[in-house]
Parts: sequence; C-alpha cells; structure tokens
Amino acid sequence: MASPAEHRARYRAGLAVPTSGAAPGYAQANLVVVPQDWAFDVLLFAQRNPQPVPLLDVTDTGSHRTALAPDADLRTDLPRYRVWRDGDLVDEPTEVTDLWADDLVAFLVGCSFTFEAALLAGGVPVRNVEQGRNVAMYRTNRPCRPAGRLSGPLVVSMRPVPGELVTTAVQVTGRMPQVHGAPVHVGAPASLGIADLDRPDFGDPVEPADGDVPVFWACGVTPQAALAASRPPFAITHAPGHMLVTDVPDSAYRRP
Repeated sequence: MASPAEHRARYRAGLAVPTSGAAPGYAQANLVVVPQDWAFDVLLFAQRNPQPVPLLDVTDTGSHRTALAPDADLRTDLPRYRVWRDGDLVDEPTEVTDLWADDLVAFLVGCSFTFEAALLAGGVPVRNVEQGRNVAMYRTNRPCRPAGRLSGPLVVSMRPVPGELVTTAVQVTGRMPQVHGAPVHVGAPASLGIADLDRPDFGDPVEPADGDVPVFWACGVTPQAALAASRPPFAITHAPGHMLVTDVPDSAYRRP
C-alpha cells in the first residue's frame, strides 16, 4: 500500500485523480489559498462555521509548506487545483507554482475522506469508494454565517448508508469533529434544497444499494462556494475531491 509521500509524488508527477480511498489511515485536507488581505476573512469564516470549515493548519504568509506533511509542496502535491479570479473559476491545473506569490496564505481544512476508513472499520460501506467514484457534493439552501467579506451556502457531501447502519455512521463520524464530524442531515434531500441526487454540483453521482439512505455531511468545498459568492480578486483551492494527502494518522483526529 502506497504511503502518503508516495501518493504525493504521483500527483506531483501529474496524476490527476480523486483522492478518496488513497492512503487509508491518513488524514486528507482541503486547500484554500488567498492573498493576505483576505486571510482574516477566511479565518473568521472558519471560526464561525467550524463544521464545514474545520481548520487543521494555516501557513505563514508566502509559505507553501504545512506541518501536516512537512516535505509536501502545496503548489504541486495535490492532484488538481482550482484558480479563481474575481469569484470566477478560470482554470483547473495540476500545479500552481507559477501562480504562487509572497503574499499568499494557505488554509488546510479537514476532509471527510479522513473518516472513510473509520466508517469501513465500523462495518459501514462507503459506496463511492466501492464504485471508484468521487464523492457526490451539493450546494444547499442553508446559509453559512457570514464573516467579513465572505458569505455563501453550506456545501455537503453525500454517502448512501444502509438504513440499519445510519446510527453507526453518526456515532463513528461524530467522534471526528476536526474532519466535519457527525452528519448535518439524514434523508429528505429536498429539505436541503437538493432537487436531484443524480446531479451533484461537484464530484460524481453515487449509486445507492437497496435499503440505503442518503446521509449528508458538511463539506470542505463550502469555502469555494463562498469565494464564488464573495468574489475576492484571486484565490487557489483544491479541485473538489482532489485533496492533500497528509502524514497525520486519521487516529489523531478521532476521539475515544
């Protein structure tokens, strides 16, 4: 089984695939990079919305290194990035070295891929991993609490869970609040403003099995929805589902 460093080396070499299921047992992280002028807004947004934006690390201004993986390069070691200008998505490159500037601050945000190994260990199937697909993600009708110049809707990830195992899924993920914690909603997608589960806003549709119930977790793509709504002049993020695979064991984020 490949180590986190080996996965990062593959992405640095140009492999651009979703990271769900990569390096089981190690945490993964979402990425948000903004100019220093917007860094306090992002920090405040995270503080006010800790379930969708649980901060794991914040870099020094200009740094492309993180304590979560000391030898990683945040400019090259994610499989795919997104580049935003004035709130518009303008590119999805596989590295952003030429775009990195001395005034940028990077935020590493907990990712629900981190608790997938714990779900599997608890006997809960993870359908997107079984099907080799990115997780399905949706914008909701629930607004996040605004912070400075940032505002936007909650984004959720959805995993179909057998009805008899929903309680187990809630208990397992509830012990991992730094990677989004317990679900925010179970069943009834329309009450989140989701009209069609087969048409996710991000990621891939995931096929449920008979008896599965849709279970929704807060998602680290939420800051991207806020960037699109709030239109800072420049930002870099991960592409949805294409995370930083860190060196931190997922057990570090699991409460007894």
